[in-house]
Amino acid sequence: MLTKDLILRNPLRLLGQENEDIVGPGRFGAVLARAGVGKTALIVQIALNTMLRGRKVLHISLNEPVGKVDIWYREVVHRLAQHYQVNDMQQLWDTMLPHRLIMTFQVEGFSLPKLQERLTDLTAQNIFQPDMIIIDGYPFDPEAHPLLEALKDLAGQLAVPVWFTVTTHRHEAPAEDGLPVQLSPVQDLFDVAIALQPKGETVFIEALKGCTLPEAQPPLVLDPATMLIRTQVEGGVA
Repeated sequence: MLTKDLILRNPLRLLGQENEDIVGPGRFGAVLARAGVGKTALIVQIALNTMLRGRKVLHISLNEPVGKVDIWYREVVHRLAQHYQVNDMQQLWDTMLPHRLIMTFQVEGFSLPKLQERLTDLTAQNIFQPDMIIIDGYPFDPEAHPLLEALKDLAGQLAVPVWFTVTTHRHEAPAEDGLPVQLSPVQDLFDVAIALQPKGETVFIEALKGCTLPEAQPPLVLDPATMLIRTQVEGGVA
């Protein structure tokens, strides 16, 4: 009952269907923001929402060691437990942990063959079969398109959604289509894009592509005190 309650309270449901992922099988989603704004906090909450539903998340980090990624998950779970007054946080964590696997690569060593080899090792031995993949820290440079196309084919073969974090920069103007310059050249591969937009002391969660909030729904924000996804209401967040 606890996990069901947390799922129903998750504001991310507002961007997708009640019991479905925002991004469907074989499709790409992106979380875009400047460095330090909260990409990892948001992507971890997307992962936790999947894990709460008993589905498995493979979190691939290209710039952080396993231990640091694990700390992010533990911190967000701790804050969720505090916010929703979960008395037995350890039980909650123990319930979700088997549904997550962290895998690391060096950015320069990340390639489709290496990823496929490691995935095969996991699935062939029935160690871990992901229902969602997160790729955190992939550099969206001018040479990104061929590898992203290959990863899109792999996502289709595995029938899993894949989420990316994308780092933007304050000084860069949007592309002609209005999207950040990192995403615009490869936007044909992405079905959903969500941006974190700081405005004053508030960080708004804005849908750039593929998802919208219901009419009259208050904006979604990252609570600056907890970095949890909340809805903005008059005078603060709820």
